[in-house]
Amino acid sequence: MTELVVLRRVVRPRWLKVRLRQPLAVAGAVIALAWIVIAVFAPLIAPYGSLAQTFTPAQSPSLHHLFGTDELGRDVLSRVIYGSRVSIPIALLLVALASSIGCVVGAIAGYFRGLVDGALMRAVDLFFAFPPIILAMVVAAVLGRGLQNAALAIVVVAWPSYARVVRGLVLSVGDSEFVQSARLMGTPARRALFRDVLPNVAGPVMVLATLDLANAILLLSGLSFLGLGAQPPTAEWGSMVADGTQYFQWWWMGTFPGLAIFTVVLAFNFLGDSLRDVLDPRTAWRSSEEQVRRLDGAPQGEEVPALPVPEREQ
Repeated sequence: MTELVVLRRVVRPRWLKVRLRQPLAVAGAVIALAWIVIAVFAPLIAPYGSLAQTFTPAQSPSLHHLFGTDELGRDVLSRVIYGSRVSIPIALLLVALASSIGCVVGAIAGYFRGLVDGALMRAVDLFFAFPPIILAMVVAAVLGRGLQNAALAIVVVAWPSYARVVRGLVLSVGDSEFVQSARLMGTPARRALFRDVLPNVAGPVMVLATLDLANAILLLSGLSFLGLGAQPPTAEWGSMVADGTQYFQWWWMGTFPGLAIFTVVLAFNFLGDSLRDVLDPRTAWRSSEEQVRRLDGAPQGEEVPALPVPEREQ
């Protein structure tokens, strides 16, 4: 029992100190925070307006135009900065909507089970039958070109993954003793679902949402690249890359918007992987065992038996 007490004392500082020292987590947080700051203060950071056509077209990168100018004489750096105000906020909104819809559907399916579970999961399987980009293209093409329709198409593609994850978690949490005790005490199903079940599945959903931010930006940029998203003259990274493909001799037109997409997607992937390591109980248990080994003075390579867990009385 004393070893368990030591374990609990070790796990708490790990949340606050050791986990935050992960290089990938720090790099992802710094890059993501930098882009969010750029998106918020874009009018103050951008040297020129995103639509200003007052410069010589197709200038290569220089001191006056760090990213060069496009075929219409617009500053590429300013358009990349203003493009962050389109891609990042829309991605955050898409993930919020998709996670809300998917969590509600998955929670209902996993908690009530039976016919409700079967009907909802067959609908989810229907969405999974199509590749995400193909389904998003079809929905965006049916609804028409534009950012709003592209965003709606991405929500249609993204919510089923949340439904499946939450449904599996609710099935496992719903069989736990504290949920069964609450139901036996007369707690209404809706109250037990939102008070006892959903808070215990928040960790994996946060990880999935963080990773989905990168996917949302990629899908939005892909639809804009294909002409189904942002329309000219809106500064959006995917459409800027599409414009750059028309002028390969002016490499800077498509390279710098592509690097913006790359850095944002990489940052959110780093954050998602780090959150998964933090919120995964198995990873936390292994890390805690290593700290207990150091506290006990055991050699680094020596095997330490698993910490004892008190047996449940029959």
